[in-house]
Amino acid sequence: MRIIGIDPGLARVGYGIIDEIEGKKKMLDCGIIETKSTQKEEKRLLEISNDLSSIIKRWNPDSAAVEKFFFYRSSSTISVVQARGVIMMILGKYDLSIKEFPPMQIKLAVTGFGHSDKNEVLKSVMNELNISSPPKPDDAADALAIALTGIYLL
Repeated sequence: MRIIGIDPGLARVGYGIIDEIEGKKKMLDCGIIETKSTQKEEKRLLEISNDLSSIIKRWNPDSAAVEKFFFYRSSSTISVVQARGVIMMILGKYDLSIKEFPPMQIKLAVTGFGHSDKNEVLKSVMNELNISSPPKPDDAADALAIALTGIYLL
């Protein structure tokens, strides 16, 4: 099984691709889709759409795991929700099975404790994927944790 994990955002969308074959998990790729705040929002959303499509075409995942958005009182809330909508649309375009997980469930699945801090999650991801260097930036590491959750809970 090949899964893409996605950490939604407007400025940065984290993604991580993991293969699981006979119980062994291997990171294939991770990174971010980054948009510039100087661009109009519609151009940023289009960039997310195009870049995510390219990543899906390159890696051909079987399924997707996406962090569920929770509402904050912030000026960026609407923009993040719009970016997430674009992400969900592209995943649907490629007919991927999608599972959504809230942050606490991701932490619980990856570390065994729903209130783990970022460092605990990162250590668990590195251990599970047998990687020696922390994936950078944080959004990419978070996307790998989301992908692992998808593997554990799909």
